[in-house]
Amino acid sequence: MSTQTGPDEVAGVWDTFRGSSTAVKAVLGGVFVNKVGGFLSIFLVLFLTSAGYSAGQAATALGVYGFGAVFGVLLGGALADRLGPRDSTVISMAGTAVLVAALLYLPNYPLLLAAVAVVGGAQQIYRPASATLLAELTPEHRQVMIFAMYRFALNLGTMAAPLIGFGLYHLGSENYDLLFWGEALIALAYGVVAYLTLPGRDRPTAPTADPAADTDTAATGSYLEVLRDRRYVLYLIAIFFNGVVYIQYLSTLPLDVAAAGVDLFWYTFAVALNGFIVIAFELPLTKVSQRWPFRLTVGLVFSLIGIGMAVYGLPMGAAVIIVGTLVWTLGEIIGAPVVWSYPGMAGPPRLRGRYIGSFQFMYALGAALGPMIGGFLFVQFGHGVWPIIAVAGLVAAAFAVAAIRPEATSAATGAADPPEPPVPATADAPVPALHTDEKSSDA
Repeated sequence: MSTQTGPDEVAGVWDTFRGSSTAVKAVLGGVFVNKVGGFLSIFLVLFLTSAGYSAGQAATALGVYGFGAVFGVLLGGALADRLGPRDSTVISMAGTAVLVAALLYLPNYPLLLAAVAVVGGAQQIYRPASATLLAELTPEHRQVMIFAMYRFALNLGTMAAPLIGFGLYHLGSENYDLLFWGEALIALAYGVVAYLTLPGRDRPTAPTADPAADTDTAATGSYLEVLRDRRYVLYLIAIFFNGVVYIQYLSTLPLDVAAAGVDLFWYTFAVALNGFIVIAFELPLTKVSQRWPFRLTVGLVFSLIGIGMAVYGLPMGAAVIIVGTLVWTLGEIIGAPVVWSYPGMAGPPRLRGRYIGSFQFMYALGAALGPMIGGFLFVQFGHGVWPIIAVAGLVAAAFAVAAIRPEATSAATGAADPPEPPVPATADAPVPALHTDEKSSDA
């Protein structure tokens, strides 16, 4: 009996995986392998201080690496549209392999700093390319589930990377050569696999709700076209706010826990609990949550993250840390795959890479600036920082709900959000041509 699901059936985990193409499976495997091999960000500071650089120089290098990574996703989105996901991935992996190995042999700090910035960008180019290919090769009724698998691979690889990196460090007699060469070889190996298994620039795409859109694949356009999509810009603003809010559990929360004199065991336990719940329960729960209208799901995600941060504002103690973490973790597992899958559906196919790249850029920017913003607010308000963070989370929820197009549906069932009343035409706001009787229920 066939295991294929139709547009009106719920996409299960194994049915979706078995029904995916070899290219999609290669992308999912590559995401996991690259996160497992992503040792550089974890061990960069330790490597530099062991090489005789000061703590300040090491911290600066880590900041430069993060700066390169943030802009790498923008470049990756543009390359995915212009060159195709396969060639973008190959460039990303080849550049990473060469530069990571070169870090061991660069003779001075300025050269090393430049290489760290470039490798930070090179490592991230493949991420918009991978997400673009998943969106192109997966039918819309399976995209939420396939992005749940994408996140599963990322999270599992992130959890395993420090352990494997630590093992290579000790296997190399507490020397970083084996660790860095290991990361370089992993990147190179996936570059070869990507070249052999991923489709080229003239790749097939999954059928969409608008057959005419499937022919719109010319490698034209720019990020300026993305910025002309006012609804999507609102979504990007929501993503930025969410990035700032979400990262506070890793930056401001430990500061507050230490200031309150609470045993740090409870903080580390909460962080570990979040990782376990996401890895264990996000995929199974997605089978249910993918049936819900996108607006409802995205609104729940951002609202619960904000509410979880508000819980931290209660008198600090073990119960507050655990309960707050459980609340925002519930939001994460309910709908993060929807948040990640929406950018691939929000724009025209020829700009899909840029839509995905801009989404990843804004989230990365929020996560990069979040610790500074949270730290400043903590210095000013102390424990009173949490209501402010919570309000930012609820603002993100309001923006995201307003940004989701009314014709966006549950990817599993085609259950659309209620239509909005028509907007009168003006010079600045033309009548949307999206509410038609011909709109597919699987849009």
